Amino acid sequence: MEGMDNHTYIALLTISNLVAVLQVIAARKWPAIAIWSFFLLFIVAGFANWSNSQHNPQSYMEFADLAWCHAYRVFISGWFAGHIKLVVGLIAVCQVMIGISMLLSGRLFAAGCIGAIIFLVAILPLGMGSGFPCPGIMAAAVFILLLKQRNVSLFDGLQVSNRRPSDQAHRIS
Repeated sequence: MEGMDNHTYIALLTISNLVAVLQVIAARKWPAIAIWSFFLLFIVAGFANWSNSQHNPQSYMEFADLAWCHAYRVFISGWFAGHIKLVVGLIAVCQVMIGISMLLSGRLFAAGCIGAIIFLVAILPLGMGSGFPCPGIMAAAVFILLLKQRNVSLFDGLQVSNRRPSDQAHRIS
């Protein structure tokens, strides 16, 4: 990965950060859209990371050169280098679990949001390898969703009521 010298990388970096800004806007104005976007993001990332970690594990070594944090560079070049399939495989499973939690409500949704925020903040020190500042912006969007939607599922609005309109009128009075 050539980083800032690679035009494709710059385009992808720009697009990812634009998407992150749109997720913040959606989280504030259209939470359901933001929730679906995070569901898709984490599900796709989870399956992509699982597949890539099992078939091309050495590709993750490029992140050592892009990391801004010395401890991350040492970790990636050290212990991680010998355990890529295990570590990235576990991360991928967690990403899928976070994605699924976006469609749930209550404590499961909250747990998924907290997991997403922790994950997104944890990859910030990867610098350009994480699409910086994209993960920080996305973490802000998830935090907004957590505050707005902690007890609401996407499916709550899809439930059909068995009550007749006249039953609801009696309940109001």
